Amino acid sequence: MTTKTNQPASSLVKTLAIEIAVPTGVYYALHSFGASDFTALAAAGVFPLVRTLYQFAKDRTLNGLAIVVLVTNVVGMLLTFVSGDARMMIAKDSLGSGITGLVILVSAFTAAPIMTKTMRPFLTRGNAEREAAWERLSGTARFDAVLRRCSVIWGIGFALESSVRIVGAFTLPVATMVWLSTTIFAAAFAVIMVISGKVAEKAGKMIAHEAEAEAQELVAA
Repeated sequence: MTTKTNQPASSLVKTLAIEIAVPTGVYYALHSFGASDFTALAAAGVFPLVRTLYQFAKDRTLNGLAIVVLVTNVVGMLLTFVSGDARMMIAKDSLGSGITGLVILVSAFTAAPIMTKTMRPFLTRGNAEREAAWERLSGTARFDAVLRRCSVIWGIGFALESSVRIVGAFTLPVATMVWLSTTIFAAAFAVIMVISGKVAEKAGKMIAHEAEAEAQELVAA
């Protein structure tokens, strides 16, 4: 039996690299050819939107978090084109992550926290026994509480980094915020991932223990 321990993590890192590197590269390339801040930022902002739509067309499905991101990007793009403000173009991405954070935070207090589905492949690692253990643990107070705390961490983290980037969008030079906004987001994402990962370890141990207990019962039978 094969496992996919590193697949979710490597896929996430690859996606983030593409989402960050390509728009930033497009902005500076167009800016070097004389394009205005607004034009360069508008062109750079098209890529993430097109990529999300392509993913939807390919998979024929969008989870709750993806829908929030897609709607926020579309509305933000429309508002920035109406305003014609380069700073608004930068702020809309920051606002998008802030709205996403608030949605994640609110979902943490519902029956279906958004981050639970996202975290599942990281915790089960594509292993059939761990997947079965997840199903047995799902709905139990201790297990759900750990997953809920992870959603709270992601929600608060996104809301905080969004606030910092929005302030920067309207106070710092546009050319500076193009790379600084990305840096702030990447750094915040890394910190959130480490903190939530530490909390999620408890759920991982519960899954491992449950899988081991089930295996021992099968052997005994």
